[in-house]
Amino acid sequence: MEHKTYDAVVVGGGIAGVAVAAELARHGRVLVLEREASLAYHTTGRSAAISMESYGNAIIRELTCASRSFFEAPPPECGQEPMTSPRGALIIGDQVHAAKLLARFQTVRQQVPTACWLDRHAVAKMAPFLGDQWTAGIHEPSALDLDVHAIHTGFVRMLKAQGGAVRTNAEVVSGHRTGLAWTLQLADGDRLSAGLVVNAAGAWADTLAERCNATPLGLRPLLRTVVVVDAQSDVRHCPYIGTVDEQLFIKPELGLLMVSPCDETPSEPCDALPDELGVATAMHRLERATTLRPQRVLNRWAGLRVFAPDRSPVIGTDPSAEGFVWCAALGGYGIQTAPAVARLCASLATCNGVPSDLASVPAQALAPARLLGAAQGPIVEVDDLK
Repeated sequence: MEHKTYDAVVVGGGIAGVAVAAELARHGRVLVLEREASLAYHTTGRSAAISMESYGNAIIRELTCASRSFFEAPPPECGQEPMTSPRGALIIGDQVHAAKLLARFQTVRQQVPTACWLDRHAVAKMAPFLGDQWTAGIHEPSALDLDVHAIHTGFVRMLKAQGGAVRTNAEVVSGHRTGLAWTLQLADGDRLSAGLVVNAAGAWADTLAERCNATPLGLRPLLRTVVVVDAQSDVRHCPYIGTVDEQLFIKPELGLLMVSPCDETPSEPCDALPDELGVATAMHRLERATTLRPQRVLNRWAGLRVFAPDRSPVIGTDPSAEGFVWCAALGGYGIQTAPAVARLCASLATCNGVPSDLASVPAQALAPARLLGAAQGPIVEVDDLK
């Protein structure tokens, strides 16, 4: 058996794990453990990958805004591959949801001053295939397509450039704290020691907590379905489109359209697969919202989005398990918030002080302590903007 010692072990090789590990590698020796044979196999590799500064609750929006500069000008050690491309986003509403759309516009304008209100005719001009029921929209011209592979690979390069390491096929089966260090037992028989354990295990975050004798927080993996269909027209300049009631999104991708019914089906942690109901719902909502009538589904997949009961991320140290740090429940916002989340989590884990540009992010509203003892309580969201 092999026994190695690290300053921090990050469990989970998705976007949260590699981003936090890259930041922690500035402070010591770091190892990322991934239970699968390759990194980013689950949710990260199945993301729609757009950065919208108007998307999510107030905390998510702040983290997204604070992440933009990283994507637009990544550190040199990330490599030369561009991480973003222009896209723009259009959030639409019908007469039934007119008040909700207006409320969203008034809220997001505080953080996204470039957002503009479109009437029925402007919406139809921007996306001619939309049905005539859409009475207004919010256009966010600054929304960006994110290259998930470039971003994830960039963080891995950052990690390795600072002496960090990655290990795949490495499932943690147990962990315990003795004195100043954690001992982690792996499924292959190896043992590792670390001063910090960072829980970035995605849908398995509560499972890892249990294996390390920490209290699970009631995190909820929710399955989301995506299908790909023929666009039937030139959509190269079409924005990302979402309905304000969160019933549908449409995203151009390489001349095709990614479509999701924005479903949230409770699931156990797993290698998520799309079911026929999710696919059928996506196609039904697409045809109800647009004039498009695709003849077949070209591709389909599903991913798990993980939420805490209050729908905000869980970032920070566990008060009941010394040296156990959470970076979990990022919902559908993990890619667009990764740079800011990583810096915030690393600063909280090392007690080095929150970066000045993140000082307005309410750390206590993200801390795991807020959920301890209330894991089965009702969902209470920071605000109702999603």
